[in-house]
Amino acid sequence: MEEKTDPFLRADKLACEVLTLSRNTLLVNLRFLDMALSQFTWKPYPGTLATDGQVLFYDAFYLLSAYKTEKERSVRDYLHVVLHCVFHHLFTGANVDRRRWDLACDIAAESVISDLNLACAVCKRQAAQQETVKTLHREVGQLTAEKLYRYFLDEKLTDDQVAQLREPFLADDHRAWSLPTKEGGEDGDGRNTGSAQHSSRRRPKKQENQQGGGGRAENTERGAESRPGELEQRWKDISERLQVDLETMSLQQGENAKGLIQSLLSVTREKYDYAEFLRRFTTLGEVLQVNDDEFDYIFYTYGLKLYEKMPLIEPLEYQEVKRIKEFVIAIDTSGSVSGPLVQKFISKTYDILKQQENFFTKINLHIIQCDAKIQEDRRITCQKEFDDYLETMELHGFGGTDFRPVFAYVDDLLRQGEFTNLKGLLYFTDGQGTFPGRQPSYDTAFVFLNDNYETPEVPVWAIKLVLQSEEI
Repeated sequence: MEEKTDPFLRADKLACEVLTLSRNTLLVNLRFLDMALSQFTWKPYPGTLATDGQVLFYDAFYLLSAYKTEKERSVRDYLHVVLHCVFHHLFTGANVDRRRWDLACDIAAESVISDLNLACAVCKRQAAQQETVKTLHREVGQLTAEKLYRYFLDEKLTDDQVAQLREPFLADDHRAWSLPTKEGGEDGDGRNTGSAQHSSRRRPKKQENQQGGGGRAENTERGAESRPGELEQRWKDISERLQVDLETMSLQQGENAKGLIQSLLSVTREKYDYAEFLRRFTTLGEVLQVNDDEFDYIFYTYGLKLYEKMPLIEPLEYQEVKRIKEFVIAIDTSGSVSGPLVQKFISKTYDILKQQENFFTKINLHIIQCDAKIQEDRRITCQKEFDDYLETMELHGFGGTDFRPVFAYVDDLLRQGEFTNLKGLLYFTDGQGTFPGRQPSYDTAFVFLNDNYETPEVPVWAIKLVLQSEEI
C-alpha cells in the first residue's frame, strides 16, 4: 500500500520551490544583485515573510496561497525583503519610531522595485501604490527611507493613518529586525495587516528547524554565529559592491536603476561627526585651569601629613589646551541656498563652539556673507557678541555664487594684520560656484548641504564635508 505524504511536508517542499523560482527569476533579470539574493538560508515559521539579515523566514501556506493568486507576487516579495537588507533598513538607532520607520522602509523598497520596471515583479498592489508614490515624490523628492521617515514625523500622522497608508506597500514582517522594542512590552509592529492569516503571526526565531529548500548551505553556520556588527558590515560590503557594479558594469539598466543607485548612495555615503570636524581647526594655547595631569598627589598628601595643612606642591593653575581662537566662517548667500538652513547651520556651529572645551575666552572670529561679492563681515570676539549676532542675524545677497572674493578678502585681512595665527576657513555652500585657482596659506574646508547624496568636486587642497539637512 502506498504511503501517504504528510501535507505539511509537501506544502513546505512546494514553498521552497516557489522561493527558488523567485530567487532564480531575479538572478536572471538583476544579475548585479546576485550576491544579495544568495545571502539567505530558509526557515519556516507561521506568518508571512521575514528576515533578520541572515535567514529568510516563510510561511509555506501563506506563500503558496499568494503564488496561486498571483505568480509575480512572490518575486516582488522576495526582492522587497532583499532590498530592506541592501538599504540597511534592519539596522537603525534606538530612538526610532517603529511604525513610521516600517512605513518609510516599505515605501522606499516598493518604489525602487516599481522603478526597475520588471515584468516578473508587477503585481496588483503596484497599481494601488502609484498615487501615494506620486504624491511623495512631489513632497519629498528621492524616496529613501530616511527622507520618508523625517517627512512622516513632520506630518504628525496618527497610528491609524500610518496603518492605512502602509497597507498597499506591505510585503513582509519587520519584527525579526534587530530594532529595539517599545516600552511596555509592545513589539512596535502594531499594524493592521488586512489579512486574517496575519493575526497568528509570531516573531521568527532562529532556532526553527532548517528546511533544505535551496538556501545557501555555506551560510548556515556562518549566519548562526554572526554578531549584529558583523552582519551589518556584511550587508554594507554587499551594498558598496552593488553600487560600484551599477555605476560601471551594469549601465544597461539605464534610467530604471536611478532610484536604486540614489538609495544606495544614502546607505554607502560616509557619515561625519560635525563636532569632531570642527576640532580640526583648533590651536594650542594656555587657559586658567588646574592641570591635574601634571599634579603629583604623593608630594601633596605627604606635605599635608608632615607639616599639617602645608602641602609640598600646589597644582599648576594653567593648562595648555587646543581650542578655536582665530577662525573664518564664510556663508554662501546665493539664490540657490536656503536662508533657514543657513541660519540653522550657524546655530549648530555656535552650539558646538560655545562649549567651554572648544572656545578660548577671547577669540577672533569673522562671519562673512558672500554671493558673487562680499555682502557682510561680522567680527566676533567673545561669546556675548556671538549671541547678539544670532539674535539679529540677517542674510544679504541672493545673487550668483563665486568663492574667490572671500579668499581675496581674507588674504587682505591677513596682510593688514587682522589675524596672527589664522587656523582655517569654513565655507558653507551648496557647491555651485567658482573655486580659487591657488591654494590659500590656511586650511580650508567646504561644507556642502546636499540631500541628493552626491559628492561635489573640490580642489585637491580643500577639505570636504557633505551634510544632509537633518544633520544640521
